[in-house]
Amino acid sequence: MLNMIRWEKILNETRPKYRDKKTKEMNNTGTKDIYSIVDHRNEFERDYDRIMSSSSLRRLQDKAQVFPLQSNDFIRTRLTHSMEVSAIARSFGVWIEKYLTKSKRGNLAGNDNGKIPAMLATAGLVHDIGNPPFGHYGEDVIKKWFHEFFEANPSINLTTEEKNDFRHFDGNAQGLRVLTRLQFLNDQYGINFTYGTLSILLKYPWDSSSNIKKDKFGYFQQDKELAEEIMQQTVGIPFVRNPLTYFLEASDDIAYLGSDIEDGVKKGIIPWEEVFEKDILMGDIYKLYKREIEQHKLIQKHKKAKDNQFPDYLLTSVQNFKVWAQGQMIREVKEVFIKNYKEIMNGTYDKGDLLESTDRAYQLNNLLRELMGKHIYPNNEVLSLELVGDSVITELLNAFVKDCILHDGEFKPREKPGKLLNIISGNFRFVHQLNDDVNNPRRVKEIEELDDYSRLLLVTDYISGMTDSFALDLHQKLKGVKMP
Repeated sequence: MLNMIRWEKILNETRPKYRDKKTKEMNNTGTKDIYSIVDHRNEFERDYDRIMSSSSLRRLQDKAQVFPLQSNDFIRTRLTHSMEVSAIARSFGVWIEKYLTKSKRGNLAGNDNGKIPAMLATAGLVHDIGNPPFGHYGEDVIKKWFHEFFEANPSINLTTEEKNDFRHFDGNAQGLRVLTRLQFLNDQYGINFTYGTLSILLKYPWDSSSNIKKDKFGYFQQDKELAEEIMQQTVGIPFVRNPLTYFLEASDDIAYLGSDIEDGVKKGIIPWEEVFEKDILMGDIYKLYKREIEQHKLIQKHKKAKDNQFPDYLLTSVQNFKVWAQGQMIREVKEVFIKNYKEIMNGTYDKGDLLESTDRAYQLNNLLRELMGKHIYPNNEVLSLELVGDSVITELLNAFVKDCILHDGEFKPREKPGKLLNIISGNFRFVHQLNDDVNNPRRVKEIEELDDYSRLLLVTDYISGMTDSFALDLHQKLKGVKMP
């Protein structure tokens, strides 16, 4: 008989820092301890509140969603995108809780109310927190740089698995580092999220050397022990996703498939009138969704905005379409989850994303992706800014890896390697220099004591944490084209 993932394990409110402590941090028994009086929040709501005021989250306001370095405040950043994902994910959580209660499938206790929505809202808010500057293209630049670097330096002292962490650099794996190490609060546990929330964020629960899904992985070798602990504490089955991760992934896709199209119309890149009146009303989408399109009165709303000469009538039209399309995708994700509940809960679901598991949702999904591929990604502004990002990240890696972190010897403050080292965030350096012995957390290692793998992680931690503007500014200063 296959092992089933249990909801009581998924709703794990324990935090890694307190896993082995018997001191009670939350009230799971209904007794009136101090937390039930002072703090009305469940632990997942506390996760949300912890990250809300963090510097790592604030940095997302200056990281690109699609269009980097924008002065137009309408265009989405990683932060506004993440807020939209969080809202959709929380809504899914409310539905899941009601479904599990009504179907009696989840064995949820009375004090579990509100936990799933809070978990998904938090996961949605931070799902991109590990992404480097200049969007997903920034990930590609880092991967390419390290592929070339390791080919040119075959004798560098890293294992194959450690090299793969950099060759396949992934913002999801970096996000786990931000939350569990780099968002420094008091110690080496970072912001110390609950196992339950961390488990949802482990989108790809395998390492960079796995063949499960090429170029996608969920944790670096340095974080492998913690990742395995998260899986054991929640799903209990190695290399199997938390069922709620499917909803996080769907929320991300639903949010960006609508909002990126809207931003493209706002910037005049997507010819919406032509797209709506030809590709949608005359294409397969209308045939598949004729009843729903007519019920939502999309055609009438588009015509009214156009005939009455609404200011930005094309934007009004695409916003109405976005609301409709996102609603359809949300409904179909729910249907797929119900239909495949057993397979999802025993870890055997193999049909890919929930959003692509029905013919209608698949075609709607494809239409939106094709619009972006045809109009947005080839746009000169996008391409030019990506080339800027390529130059910036490449030169920063050249400086901090080749000229700094792999320096063999003492980092003297008046020499170039020492000067570059001192530019790196003091918080990040301190996190890396902390001794792994939790019983002796006060001892701090010297940079010279770190192995090559840890040193390279320090650089990618620093660069991936930069905002687009900060990276560009630092690049210009190091190149001598801008004064400090």
